[in-house]
Parts: sequence; structure tokens; C-alpha cells
Amino acid sequence: MALVLDGVSKVVEGKTHVYPTDLTLERGTMNVLLGPTLSGKTTLMRLMAGLDQPAKGRILWEGKDVTGQRVQDRKVAMVYQQFINYPSMTVYDNIASPLRLMGLAKAEIDARVQATAELMQLTPMLGRKPLELSGGQQQRCALARALVKDAGLVLLDEPLANLDYKLREELRAEIPRIFAESGAIFVYATTEPEEALLLGGNVATLWEGRVTQFGPTPQVYRQPRDATTARVFSDPPMNFTRVVKAGDRISFGEGQTAAATGALADLPDGTYQAGFRPDHLHLRAQGGEGLHFQCRLKVTEITGSETFLHLEHSHDRWVGLVHGVHDLKFGQPIEVWLDAAHVYVFAESGELVAPAAYAAAA
Repeated sequence: MALVLDGVSKVVEGKTHVYPTDLTLERGTMNVLLGPTLSGKTTLMRLMAGLDQPAKGRILWEGKDVTGQRVQDRKVAMVYQQFINYPSMTVYDNIASPLRLMGLAKAEIDARVQATAELMQLTPMLGRKPLELSGGQQQRCALARALVKDAGLVLLDEPLANLDYKLREELRAEIPRIFAESGAIFVYATTEPEEALLLGGNVATLWEGRVTQFGPTPQVYRQPRDATTARVFSDPPMNFTRVVKAGDRISFGEGQTAAATGALADLPDGTYQAGFRPDHLHLRAQGGEGLHFQCRLKVTEITGSETFLHLEHSHDRWVGLVHGVHDLKFGQPIEVWLDAAHVYVFAESGELVAPAAYAAAA
């Protein structure tokens, strides 16, 4: 069983929301749609569900063209960021409601509700009303109502975004277990790279209505196809700087030079973009083939155990994420270090030329 998007696009009032997209999602897979707000994640999910019709292209389910088929006639379940439960009904009745609409026998409804409640760890709460539950339990109730339909395709549109940190972490850990036991195709939309990595499976990175890359999540993270994908799959976004290679030397910005090491060593002479993630910048040398940069500190953000450094290097604006709380002064000169093994090299047009050495070896 597979869901296939064949050249699917979406245009609204002359504006393209999703450019022609080809995707194949196999049964029993977790598939994450990763991208910033307005990148096309929800539109793509609505096309998958049949809530919207594509401007061009086809949607195939189990080899059958279902492009014009109503959502009610598809085995699809969808859970939104704003999870909805019926407040006047018990948890049992909330979960059972789609099965009653399907006209199933009472015994089958009860068996499915009990099995799904056990899967979602809601059995002790079946007699309660949703408002008597915690936020995480309410979200599990909404998920259970989606799963009980035995849908072949389950779409989760940022389902944890409105929960507090503790509840998000709890449900993030549970969703892969639920997915593994259901055997359905799961599609999970998020703006958070960390969430994509935690969920695993496959990831499709989206930017301005285009799927820039699709594949196993660790592979896309370690070897992004282009600078746009690398920017999407990093939080804060990947830092970039213009690099000129001449012989065995490279220059960064205004005259700062270093030995051409790591991914840069074997490149032909020319101009490139070097990219590196914020957590690979350090305030002191870490060993290995180190590069150091003289920057100016613009802003610091202390998050508790970590500090975000907003830096100015020549005409570049970088963000560093360093461990610990650091008392640094606005506007002061600051030296940061980067292991050359963590540098990605992109062509000026954006295509990946050389992955970071650590990623290529993984």
C-alpha cells in the first residue's frame, strides 16, 4: 500500500501554494513534513486528505486514482494543532463517535474503542469528560478518535504545538510507539528540526511551496542536497559565509585567511558558500582542524543552560549556540572557533559540493 503524489500542485487565485510535487509514501512509514510557517505543509496535507483538489497532477492510493474522491470516502484521519474533543461527551463516546457515523455494530465499536484506548493509555479515563483531563490526555483523546477509524493514512498537523514543554516531550516519545503498532502511513507536519529528528522515519523539507529534499531523516540532516534544505533543517538556521579558495588557502569575508582543510582541501579553486550549524561554533578551540573568526557580538540570549550569540562577521550575520551562561557585553569583539570537519561547502548557486567531513563519515 502506498500514497503517491504525481506532479501535484495547488494554485489559489493565481498564487502557487504548492509547486509540482512527486512523493511516494509507503505503508508503515513515518513521514515528517518539515518547514517554516507558510512553506506549504498544511496545504500538502489537505491535498493528501482530499480536503482540497490539486490544480494539476494526480493522487494515487493503493494504485487507484483518488484525485476527485471525497474525503469521506477515503480511509484518512487528520488531527490539527487545535485539537478538538466534544466537551459534553465522555472520552469513550468521543473515541466511538466516528465509528457510530460509519454505522458499525455496537460490539465492534466497543472492541475498537477499548483497543485504541489501551494503545493511547486512556483506559482509566474512558468515563471522564475531556475537560477533566490534562492537556496531554486531551490530545491523546483526539489522536485516539483519529486512530480508531483504522485509517490507512493518518495526518498530524503540528499536533503538539499548543502543549507545554513537558507534555510535548511526553507525546513525542509516545507517537513513534503508536505509529509502529498501527501500521498506517503517518504524515506529521512540524516547524522544528529537533522534532523531525526525534520522530525519525523519512522527512520532506519544504520551502516556499517546494519539497527541496525527501529521504531518511538522518540522511537528509547530515547530507542536505542544497543550502535551502540545510537552512530548513537547522534551528537556528545554518550560518553561511562566502569563501574563496586559492591554492592551499581559503579566505573568509574581508581578508581573513586559513589553511584549506577538511571539506575544502580537495576543491578546485573558486568561490563557494561555507555553511555550518550554530551549535558547532565555540568560544574556545575544541581540537581537530580548527578555524577561528574575529566577530563582533550584537545580542546574547540566555535560555538557561545555553546561550545564543548573535554575531557580526564582515557582512555576515551568524548565530552561535554555546553551552553555559556567558556574561558578554554588547558590541564587544569576540573570537569564535569552528572545527573544519563541521563545514559544508555549497556552490554559489546553492547546490551541495562537499558534505561536512563528520557527516560524510557517518
